[in-house]
Amino acid sequence: MLWRRIVLSVSTALAVAAAALGAAQPAGAAGHRYVALGDSYSSGVGAGSYLSDSGDCRRSTNAYPSLWAAANSPSSFSFTACSGATTGTVRSGQLGPLNASTTLVSVTAGGNDVGFADIMQTCVLNSEATCVAAVNAAVVKMNSTLPGGLSALYGDIRSRAPQAHVIVLGYPRFYKLSGSCIAGLSETERAAVNRGSDTLNDVLAKQAANAGFTFSGVVDEFTGHEICSADSWLHSLSVPVYNSYHPKAAGQSGGYLPAFRSAV
Repeated sequence: MLWRRIVLSVSTALAVAAAALGAAQPAGAAGHRYVALGDSYSSGVGAGSYLSDSGDCRRSTNAYPSLWAAANSPSSFSFTACSGATTGTVRSGQLGPLNASTTLVSVTAGGNDVGFADIMQTCVLNSEATCVAAVNAAVVKMNSTLPGGLSALYGDIRSRAPQAHVIVLGYPRFYKLSGSCIAGLSETERAAVNRGSDTLNDVLAKQAANAGFTFSGVVDEFTGHEICSADSWLHSLSVPVYNSYHPKAAGQSGGYLPAFRSAV
């Protein structure tokens, strides 16, 4: 009888411990239904290894949504992020997989609304004053029209996926000032681009909070790996051109994936 009581006590203790361990497992182990939305920073432009059926959206197996899904085996994974997406085109073309059973959503959007690609082209091809003026004009858009676009997008996500944990990811700060670059943009232009990126992240964080979403910035993760650093995780002006100013595979795995994983 004593031996039986000991065995039962040990079995009970093991069962309790197993239950506790089960409760402590990563969220992915619980069977998330994950939908990855957004622009090229979520689709993985610049990271290579593009899915053959993704066309010009350039969805990459090296992008943070693919990496997280491969590591966590969610119950379902829908990857609709697309290069060039704006808040409006995410709303019109990417929200189909969202439903009441969706438990996890990631999204990057806003950079294309304020013309980030055009700003970089302007800065590369034109004068310092023209570059700074382009950034300043984008900052005006960030503070005036972008909040409405983000609010509409976030509202649509919430209405379609009312139970989901929604994570809004930000954008890197692009340049290491006083870094190793000996050509390209001036320090004044690089500082202006960084200032624009910081403002964009501030707007995203505010609108995410207003929607009850989680904002996860990536500036800290990319610090020391900006353009003009010794180990850049971002493409500078590149061939093919669409890679320019996008994270490399290392930026997705070392920058975006940890930022996303910490917020799940």
